[in-house]
Amino acid sequence: MAIATQDTAVRTGRITRTFIYVVLIFFALFYLLPFFIMVINSVKPLSEITSGNMLALPQDPTFAPWASAWSTAQIGVEATGLKPYFLNSILMVVPAVAISTALGALNGYILTKWRFRGDTILFGLMLFSCFIPFQIVLIPMARILGELGLSGSLPGLILVHVVYGIGFSTLYFRNYYAAFPTELVKSAMIDGAGFFRIFWRIMLPVSGPIAVVCIIWQFTNIWNDFLFGVSFAGLSAQPMTVALNNLVQSSTGVKEYNVHFAGAILAALPTLFVYIVAGRYFVRGLMAGSVKG
Repeated sequence: MAIATQDTAVRTGRITRTFIYVVLIFFALFYLLPFFIMVINSVKPLSEITSGNMLALPQDPTFAPWASAWSTAQIGVEATGLKPYFLNSILMVVPAVAISTALGALNGYILTKWRFRGDTILFGLMLFSCFIPFQIVLIPMARILGELGLSGSLPGLILVHVVYGIGFSTLYFRNYYAAFPTELVKSAMIDGAGFFRIFWRIMLPVSGPIAVVCIIWQFTNIWNDFLFGVSFAGLSAQPMTVALNNLVQSSTGVKEYNVHFAGAILAALPTLFVYIVAGRYFVRGLMAGSVKG
């Protein structure tokens, strides 16, 4: 009787797992369908798209739309393609992510291991900055960039993203360092280690998981940002997202959907690559500081 009950439980468990996998696969395919449509239509001649089914596989595959989107597509009044704007995004994202992550680590270290009067209020204000809508800061930020002489430049965009990202990076590192044993910091202070020596030798070596979380979060937000780019960047400093919008809007007459699809994929590839390579570390990093001890 016990064996029969056990066999029934095993079969029930298998059926349940199979059902869950079927549901998950269905939703995965459902959410991947737009990406599938973009990919197959980006390698089709325009005539196949306009006269055929967008869900059909390409009959005469070509990478000409990709080449056009990358280097020869018309954006505005010039035929420059997305290549120079891709470089602008790289030059903007890398320093902005590095600076905001470093400042967030330093802030988190100070707010957890070097407590001072008003530190809770300061952290609350920084946390509040995470919930301020982008639209509210446009005019004040434009005034500040004008006063600093950074309007329409890549350094100006870097400054904007660093300022807006410090709240998030501080939140991540502060919560992570809060679970780190304070006794180790006090022992290092007794041994004569100073502020930066403790930070460099003790805190940073154990900050890998949360640093990955912060880098992925900041990279994704900054790379995909459109509002700050279109508001503060000049023609020569526009990031990839603004250039992609200009590429779509500049088409006259027949829309080159294949080129637009190729451009959209090119703009999404860096963030897609980051999540494929480091996505599992993102989840691990979020969980790393959740349990103390």
